[in-house]
Amino acid sequence: MNSVNVIIMGAKGRMGSTLVNLALQDPELQLKAVLEAPEYLSELEDLNCIKGSTLSEVLPQVSDGVIIDFTQPGVTVETVKQASKHQTPVVIGTTALDKEQQENVTRIAKEIPILWAPNMSVGMNALLEFLPKFAQILGDSYDLEISEIHHKHKKDAPSGTAVKMAQHLAESRGWEDKNVLKYSREGIIGERSHEEIGVQTLRGGDVVGEHTMYFFGPGERIDVTHRVYSRDTFAQGALRAAKWLANKEPGKLYFMSDLLSQAS
Repeated sequence: MNSVNVIIMGAKGRMGSTLVNLALQDPELQLKAVLEAPEYLSELEDLNCIKGSTLSEVLPQVSDGVIIDFTQPGVTVETVKQASKHQTPVVIGTTALDKEQQENVTRIAKEIPILWAPNMSVGMNALLEFLPKFAQILGDSYDLEISEIHHKHKKDAPSGTAVKMAQHLAESRGWEDKNVLKYSREGIIGERSHEEIGVQTLRGGDVVGEHTMYFFGPGERIDVTHRVYSRDTFAQGALRAAKWLANKEPGKLYFMSDLLSQAS
């Protein structure tokens, strides 16, 4: 198998540095280029690859490759715009994209292969496929709630994964997520309605990621928890996605569920 060239955005960040280290250890990957803000480029001198601060200067030097982006929503949208000019696939792990940004990514996915996942963990994506089926089996008498915990440096809340879980569950019950998702509760709010899904956020310490789905039923409660202990989990998923995406055609926005369905 020929190695896949990868281009890593934000190579000095928490996720970027993890991606760089794991890519260097993977015989099926070739670290082709890294990008970082100009003031940090000197810290990447030891890497034997192309270095730059913008894709417009880096991509003309790379004949083929897959970009991996775990940056910020605005940066990610610019990433896919630049990538489309060079027909370069993109794996996106960035969370908190708003509706307009998601629409931009979806539109550009018709021009270049793009895979977007707010959580790159294989285990979590398998759980996202399972939870709606589980909720359907339990039936409508069970109330659905979600909690998520992340480190104190995480900037968005709730996590993209928690939102995705809630959306999957709302869809399984035929509910419009914009009407039933409750991101906070305060004051005298009255009894909990049947058609709602609470999503609660906790922040602190160095927690990499923890999500718990609660099923509150008559006389019993079921908790399903997914914990990530290392960023390696997300990075390995993203690198696996890069290998998979390298040979895919554009036309639709891909998700981890597409990768897992073809692997099963």
